[in-house]
Amino acid sequence: MPVGDEGADAPGRAANAEFRDRAVYLPAADALVLADLHVGQDAVANVELPLGERADLTGRLDALLDRFAPAEVVFAGDVLQAFDHVPDGVEATVAALRRLVADAGADLTVVRGNHDAMLGTVVDHRDEYRLADDTLVCHGHETPDGTAPRYVVGHDHPAIEIEGRKRPCYLWGPDVYGGSDVLVLPAFTRLAAGVVVNRLSGSDFDSPLVTRTNDFRPIVRDEDGDETYRFPPLGEFRRLL
Repeated sequence: MPVGDEGADAPGRAANAEFRDRAVYLPAADALVLADLHVGQDAVANVELPLGERADLTGRLDALLDRFAPAEVVFAGDVLQAFDHVPDGVEATVAALRRLVADAGADLTVVRGNHDAMLGTVVDHRDEYRLADDTLVCHGHETPDGTAPRYVVGHDHPAIEIEGRKRPCYLWGPDVYGGSDVLVLPAFTRLAAGVVVNRLSGSDFDSPLVTRTNDFRPIVRDEDGDETYRFPPLGEFRRLL
């Protein structure tokens, strides 16, 4: 059973977080976090016509900035889809994203991911970043250096299939990593297919922060209806799917 934004508190509820369009806003830190933009995926896709990557990314980020007016924005890794060169148009897209954040009066921090081999040629970055509410943001592809009560990561591009329809989802795991909470974000780019988590075990995930899945609760956004649905832990929810 989905539980809406105003549902009763329950263990594992992603308290103090607001979910919109594959991103999360953390009010206590006044920070907007999104992961896996994969800028450049449009340029390297095996299609003859461009897929509208820049307009999609900038338009959606602009809407999120307008909705939340955060003091900080964090890109949580895999900002680029670039391993040995920077594809055409990538620098201009990243510059447009940076301008949007600056024009909104927010500070931008960029965290490195495993697809970000060329990131240093485009923008300054960190390996991980601690927010004011003691949340540690990292990409999730390797064990973080720092410890925190809550980690926000990307990397695995989670999605869930419900009634035959595949939807991007967040995964919220209370006390799942050394007694700390983990929030896994879906890929912000809509060009990523997403990995269906319905039947996955912890060993199927690439992130060392996800070692078991039964305790992770899927969170799904219905952007058209402006609703957030919070589901039971996967260990229980799988029996309902």
